Amino acid sequence: MTLRLADDWLWDFWTVTVDRDVHVFFLKAPRALGDPDLRHWNVTIGHAVSSDLTNWEILPDALSPGAPGTFDDRSTWTGSIIEHDGRWNMLYTGTSSAENGLVQRVGLATSDDLITWTRHPTPVFEADPSWYELLDLSVWHDQAWRDPWLFTVPGDDAVHAYVTARAKDGDPRGRGVIGHARSQDMVRWEVLPPVTEPMGFGQLEVPQLIELGGRFHLLFSSDPTTRSDGLGLHGAGTYCLSGPTPLGPFEASTLHELDAGAHHVTYAGRIVPHADALWFLAWVGNEDGRTFRGELAQPRPIAVDDAGVLQVVAHR
Repeated sequence: MTLRLADDWLWDFWTVTVDRDVHVFFLKAPRALGDPDLRHWNVTIGHAVSSDLTNWEILPDALSPGAPGTFDDRSTWTGSIIEHDGRWNMLYTGTSSAENGLVQRVGLATSDDLITWTRHPTPVFEADPSWYELLDLSVWHDQAWRDPWLFTVPGDDAVHAYVTARAKDGDPRGRGVIGHARSQDMVRWEVLPPVTEPMGFGQLEVPQLIELGGRFHLLFSSDPTTRSDGLGLHGAGTYCLSGPTPLGPFEASTLHELDAGAHHVTYAGRIVPHADALWFLAWVGNEDGRTFRGELAQPRPIAVDDAGVLQVVAHR
């Protein structure tokens, strides 16, 4: 079976493994809305746990939009979780009603048990115009600064985050980059230059960094409506860049499709370590080009070929 909620769509997600249990946190919104495009503005962060990636126990929701007047009162979107100084720390994306949800910032919530979360009252970092595009509706439809992915770097006692961002100049349909920030305490962050160059994507969504086969692999998702026309890619889905270190360089020459299709079959894939193997999880969107399913797909194994390229292999 898969993770499907009877009353809610689910989409972007992130995971935390504790012993043999995999906790998944996901965006969800009521199916009763009818139009799946409305889900982004009726969102909460759900939570479930599994010991086998196929049978899931639903747990209490982790977060919902903040109180009126806060930076995240319009939406709480995609994030990730890391253990730091003995506590669980979740970075997530917040938008405000005051800006009609157009400006994205990164917020922080903490927990001792992965169940009860306390949010920091203000955003912990946002786009720095030294390197990144700010809101300009004549260029792009929002200020992209979302989907933070948390990781550490060997020999560095800081925590790092990659984010979906946009360079401050260039072809509007090709400015997408992976932004970068680092922190010693999870509250005070230094925003750094992007770790990728613009390469034709309008946005590189839901990044994840994983080490495998002696390389560091940077996953992200894209669909044809948000990129330039010259990339020669098959459709919407999950793509991958690779580099020699956690901080790159991630050259365009390493770009390859990991799991993509013409009709947005799966999106925002993650690689999840479990039971001494690596598994690819993604959510199912418009399976037949029309019907929005809004559920997790079955896990599939991940392998590395002789050239060091990640591959999604046969269905489990």
